[in-house]
Amino acid sequence: MADLSNLAGLGSEPSGQIDSSVSSASNRSLRLAEKEKRKGEADPFGLAVKYLSQVEAGTVVRGNDELERNMVRVETVALSKGLPPEVITVLLDLALSLNAGTANCTRVLKFLIPATVVPQEAIVKGVSWLCVGKMPMNAQVLFVRWVLTVFDLIDCKDDLRSIYGFIFSFVTEENLCPFICHLLYLLTMREHVHPYRVRKLLDIQAKMGRQPFLTQLLALYKVFRPDLVTLSLPSRVRTGFKNHNSTWKVALSAVQRKNKGAVLVDQSLSLDVKEKPSSRKRKLHHLAIPPLTSAFDSNSSKKVLRLQELRSFKELLENIHNIELPAQMGSLLGSALALHYLDCVQDESAFLRLNFWLGHSLQEEFLLCPVDGSSDNTSEACRFLSTILFSQQFLQEGFSSTESFLYKFLSVWDGCLLRPQILDLLSDIPLMPSFYMHKLLFEPLKQLYFTSTVFFKCSVIECLNSMLVKWLTWHSVSASEGGLDISLNSNSSMTMTLSGFMDSVMELVRFVGLLASEGLRLESCHVLLLNQTLAFYETVCDMFLKFSLPLIIMPPAGVFYPALFATDSVSVDRLGYIMYRYRKNLTLAKKQEQQREQTFHISRNTYKEFNRNLQAMVNSMWNSWWCVPGSDIEIDKDLIALSKVAEPWCRFDLIHHPALFSYAIEFHQRTGKYWNWYMEFLFNQGFYGLNNFIQTNTGHGSTLNSQEDGQPKSQP
Repeated sequence: MADLSNLAGLGSEPSGQIDSSVSSASNRSLRLAEKEKRKGEADPFGLAVKYLSQVEAGTVVRGNDELERNMVRVETVALSKGLPPEVITVLLDLALSLNAGTANCTRVLKFLIPATVVPQEAIVKGVSWLCVGKMPMNAQVLFVRWVLTVFDLIDCKDDLRSIYGFIFSFVTEENLCPFICHLLYLLTMREHVHPYRVRKLLDIQAKMGRQPFLTQLLALYKVFRPDLVTLSLPSRVRTGFKNHNSTWKVALSAVQRKNKGAVLVDQSLSLDVKEKPSSRKRKLHHLAIPPLTSAFDSNSSKKVLRLQELRSFKELLENIHNIELPAQMGSLLGSALALHYLDCVQDESAFLRLNFWLGHSLQEEFLLCPVDGSSDNTSEACRFLSTILFSQQFLQEGFSSTESFLYKFLSVWDGCLLRPQILDLLSDIPLMPSFYMHKLLFEPLKQLYFTSTVFFKCSVIECLNSMLVKWLTWHSVSASEGGLDISLNSNSSMTMTLSGFMDSVMELVRFVGLLASEGLRLESCHVLLLNQTLAFYETVCDMFLKFSLPLIIMPPAGVFYPALFATDSVSVDRLGYIMYRYRKNLTLAKKQEQQREQTFHISRNTYKEFNRNLQAMVNSMWNSWWCVPGSDIEIDKDLIALSKVAEPWCRFDLIHHPALFSYAIEFHQRTGKYWNWYMEFLFNQGFYGLNNFIQTNTGHGSTLNSQEDGQPKSQP
């Protein structure tokens, strides 16, 4: 018994320890719960999102005060600051699953305003809910409209394109069809175009009639696979895709302005595919602009004022509602007052008639009956094209018929006939998607460029620079107006998303980089071609600061190094200015990224390219060591030794550089050898770009004189 009592006594001690540990664990749980409670009180939005993420199917909605309170809390934040990506995913799943009811589904979709980006997986999961078929039709339409509105903010679209077939299956739904066609238009690539999809769209068109949204999608299919889409499309689609962002436009603009977003979304995402009807060949040229003549009998009782009767702009304004269009719309091109009228009234039928006449004349006289090169015909054609140029510059936009003509004419042009006029017209071409640019613009220009003289090469680079400036100006005007749409032609429905705009600009800049690199190699770095190329990159380097476009593209090595080692001082100075402006743009972009003030981010590779070029330029011109091991221009030491050049490593500094050596000699003969005096002398010769570059990157420049330490510094 004693043994048993001892055993009982031994067992009582661990029991007390267990009670103590249980009590300690209970207290810890209470502390954690209290901590979580305080955290929730400090972050009511996070608590509300957590609650909504836990709402299950069958939850009572009517009279659920807690659900309503959390919904209001999230809605308030969404409309004031926007929602982060992870919250977008949670709320979209809540809405489309109908766990919170049909009414709340519509409500959530209406305040689903992203603060930065929209995660792709949220859209993919939303499409899967669409396939379930639980949602009412109005909720399905609202969801697809929301996707179109935030399309530019979706972080990636690869998975969306992988479920293209699932999205396409909804074109049979009559109410969804316009919006699904719009979404498909944005996602379509060549591999998505198949015969059964073309047949399905044609069947739908046979039932619904020739609707603009079906025509737009079929036109895009025809671009990718003309062998599958054999039907003839109308010469001009009147309306294209409509804007679907009215529900979110005001809220999204307010949120992005409050967040100081650098990019606003564009939702008019359509592009007209225009084909002009062919005309019969005539035997005689008729390139003269017709005179203004009336379309009605002069004895008509109708109270109208003919354009040819106007004598001043004041008369035009006083009678603008009683003016009669002329019988021949081509006569508008010869009258400034007529162009004023055309610009003021924005009559679509007038532009249609004018484009028809202009397209017919250009097609017939330059393609079917090309100018034979005689002086009379050439001068007549020159006057005709100059009149078109004047009209386009007056209206500040090009004619669609001129654009169509240029795409056809480039394939047969020899690069010499009417070169100034053709290139000026080419610079007025409005923005186009990148997949059109290669076939219609880049390929014919490339063939002409590489088989022509250096002067033609300079003209092409200048033309493309002018084109880029006009595209960027259109974008900056659109951005300054605070709108979500980037419309590049007031008389057509051609619009594009911001990401599509950036893709097109990027393709143009890269194309010019290719032309310039190869052209400089073929022409032995001709000074005129090099300066035209640097003029182009003076535009490119300031796209972010001057034109509000969050895109920075560095010049290729085939442009940078010929400019760095150029023998003319103007090219070296322009390169200094370009690098100085690149630094300004990249610094601002980096600052905004750190402050999360912009949606689009500059690639890390861009910063690496800039730093590599900056290092090469500073090492060459300031550190007197142009051939740094591991750099792009590393040369074997034995090979350098064969040149028998004394001190080869300092041959491209500010003293010995071939472009600046004459200034160094002149300074030495006049003054002496003090380094900062030489710097002052050099930069006072007008090298402002080089001065800004040196001063920004080294702290030295013409403003840094001998007053710093009381005496001039000798050369290091």
